[in-house]
Amino acid sequence: MFKEINIRDLKKSPVSMLADEWALLTAGDENKFNTMTVSWGAVGELWGKDVVICFVRPQRYTYEFLENSDTFTLTFFGGEYKKELGFCGSKSGRDFDKVKETGFVPMKTGDGISFEQAETVIVCKKIAFQDMSPNGFLSDDIMSNYGNNDYHRTYVGEIEKVLVKE
Repeated sequence: MFKEINIRDLKKSPVSMLADEWALLTAGDENKFNTMTVSWGAVGELWGKDVVICFVRPQRYTYEFLENSDTFTLTFFGGEYKKELGFCGSKSGRDFDKVKETGFVPMKTGDGISFEQAETVIVCKKIAFQDMSPNGFLSDDIMSNYGNNDYHRTYVGEIEKVLVKE
């Protein structure tokens, strides 16, 4: 069972949740969706709205779903599903049924999809995107993330709902 809270009432730092525990970024609907592991991102305030900022490379299967969806979710598991998250981050949904392979149970969460095993779910409405460009990189070491010139698309999602397991 989940209860809705305000993003400001999270007990854990969203930075440590993303960087240390990782999350699943999911887009699509109950009929067809894809999910991928993320450990980069941001949670904050932009344009007077509480937002999540995600970064997805164009070759990722989830990119197609983000392009065609108004909603996406970030699902956090509290660090206990690292093996499954590793799978979801290294294997493509084009080639594998991630739900079958991991045992994650999808659940409809507002207009998005998350997973029953979650500890925390952030449901977002996509409000902006911007493609990254090396022209904006001010530190030379950033380019080491882009050996194939496959620059991320940045998605900004307004936080519509935050759910925590009771």
